[in-house]
Amino acid sequence: MILRRAGAALLATLGLAACTTPDEGPARAESQPAQTSVVQPVRAEVQPPPPPTPTRAEIFTFSGELTQGGWIRGRAPPGTVSAMLDETALALDDEGYFFAAFDRDADRQAVLAATLDDGRVIRSPVAVSPRDWNLERVDVALRPGGSSAAFRQRRAPELERIYLSRQQETGARGWQQDFVWPVKGRISGRFGSQRIYRGEPGSYHTGLDIATGESGTPFVAPADGVVVLAVDNFSLEGQLLIIDHGQGLNSAFLHCSRILVSEGERVRQGQHIGDIGASGRATGPHLHWGLTWRDSRLDPLLFIGEG
Repeated sequence: MILRRAGAALLATLGLAACTTPDEGPARAESQPAQTSVVQPVRAEVQPPPPPTPTRAEIFTFSGELTQGGWIRGRAPPGTVSAMLDETALALDDEGYFFAAFDRDADRQAVLAATLDDGRVIRSPVAVSPRDWNLERVDVALRPGGSSAAFRQRRAPELERIYLSRQQETGARGWQQDFVWPVKGRISGRFGSQRIYRGEPGSYHTGLDIATGESGTPFVAPADGVVVLAVDNFSLEGQLLIIDHGQGLNSAFLHCSRILVSEGERVRQGQHIGDIGASGRATGPHLHWGLTWRDSRLDPLLFIGEG
């Protein structure tokens, strides 16, 4: 009897265990779908592109006599399509080299400017040192010279020919050379000297006068060039010879007694091109050598030195 009751109790326990439904206990939790969260995409910050690495030295390089009446030779930055010294356009050769100069009365600072092929403009300041010119003050009134109508009528076409000759572009490359003395002698007149007549300035001396004491002394080309003017009877200059050295630089030789070259002829540095004289308005035989670049008057001694 006792065994029969124990067996019934065991069966009842097993029955309760067998009747556990899937909706109860751990089984219920496993049947529910898992909760998920929505992940927003991360927006990457847009970084600006790095600046381009410079590929060229965007500067002017130059050297020379950085003073009034002086000059420079240099090279424009790579990629230059045009260049200027202040308001004057520079002529660049195929490799970007140029010649430029400073007038006797140039300001103390000039600016080199280059327009590049990408449209940018590169500027480089140039300090120009002032000079103490030889000024002579005289207690007499300034008398206007050459004011007669006859003189003006004769002089106008002469000035026109001088001006046009200096505008010629011959492709000469003498501007690249170290200049030599056209003739050795005593310096009888210096560039830039000037008289002041009772406070009124007269014209300054535009060249270098070299005296040898006699007419007929040969003089030579100070650098390579092309003859752009050769005349024998100008009112002031007498026999006048002008040689283009390229890039707007030219030499003028006044008061000659003889000219040995003709217009259009190419001359070499050291070549005998004429003889010294006293033609035109000259007080004695000497060579007046003038140098100009565009509209600027230059000091020949700054090309050859005092030797």
